[in-house]
Amino acid sequence: MQKKILEVESLYKEYGKKENKTKALNGLSCSVLEGEFLGIMGSSGSGKTTLLNCIATMISPTDGNIFLNGEDISRFRGKKLAEYRGNQIGYLFQEFELLDNLTGRENIMLPMAIHGTQDAGDQQYLEQLAGYLEITSVLDKFPAQMSGGQKQRVAAARAIILKPELILADEPTGALDSKNAKSLMDKLAGLNQTQHTTIMMVTHDGNAASYCSRILFIQDGRIFHELRRDFDEETRQDFYEKIIAVLAQLGGGSANVY
Repeated sequence: MQKKILEVESLYKEYGKKENKTKALNGLSCSVLEGEFLGIMGSSGSGKTTLLNCIATMISPTDGNIFLNGEDISRFRGKKLAEYRGNQIGYLFQEFELLDNLTGRENIMLPMAIHGTQDAGDQQYLEQLAGYLEITSVLDKFPAQMSGGQKQRVAAARAIILKPELILADEPTGALDSKNAKSLMDKLAGLNQTQHTTIMMVTHDGNAASYCSRILFIQDGRIFHELRRDFDEETRQDFYEKIIAVLAQLGGGSANVY
């Protein structure tokens, strides 16, 4: 039986006051299993990015609890919180968020510099990771000299370099063309399957979601539906068609889902 790495219990997040109050999350509960590739989908305003940002401690929930390996992350302070953000989770942003004045190598190594965890084996792991992600040629280039796909793969390496227990990915293919999106998803799926990297990804893209092993669909701040892929029986195309069918129920077709 797979271990639960992350458990979200009755999570609420409210914005505004009185008559202008909006519930982005409305008692949402879910879990992430060790080694799974979990997708989060839903229409615009459904709460999916809010959920990810609460887990990343970028924002605080109004009520509810989030547990990583049984520990309540809301109680993390100081060094413990920094360790959680730096070593236990990695965050992959839609818009890369690379520092323009740092090379690809320096951007990837930035988490190590910040958290003081660099050692002799890290450079070897960086080279190995760069080779896998096909970014060796841009390690000594600046972001302005990279393509969008290269930037996002450098950002992926930065999120992975400290070998966190959980990778949080927010629309990682959102700024990429279809070719680069497929390349990135192939690489993330490969990491999940070969290194058992646990990934939780918010996406509006049915193609990207078809790489997942399980998908949670959110509507009005709650779980609306869940899909699991049977890898023995279903091709990725089969799973994609199931995803599109659920998206159509959520908002009148996949074109309306963000």
